Amino acid sequence: MQMKINDVPVSVQWENNDSVAALIELVREAPLTIQMSLYGGFEQVGPIGMSLPRNDVQTTTTAGDVVLYSGNQIVVFYGSNSWAYTKLGKITDKSASEMADLLGNEDVTITITFE
Repeated sequence: MQMKINDVPVSVQWENNDSVAALIELVREAPLTIQMSLYGGFEQVGPIGMSLPRNDVQTTTTAGDVVLYSGNQIVVFYGSNSWAYTKLGKITDKSASEMADLLGNEDVTITITFE
């Protein structure tokens, strides 16, 4: 799968779990575009439009983490938070400051495609 944040490609190391498998099946049919919203000064959150399998674990996130929240929202972090999430992946090609530049100023659009 490929992810773009406002048309900027990012490299994601996806987890090997049921949630990611369901996400792959979803985007295999058509790209998933999610309108994200700034939240809490450390993350962007947006609705998937359906529920995915979840296996929430208490987690302390770092910049670049991509998680599933409440089974139906994707969260991408540019800061840190502790909560129960299902980990989906980690953006590996951006530093914490680059993540803050990408996500910390305004609402963004995330597109996930299967390639």
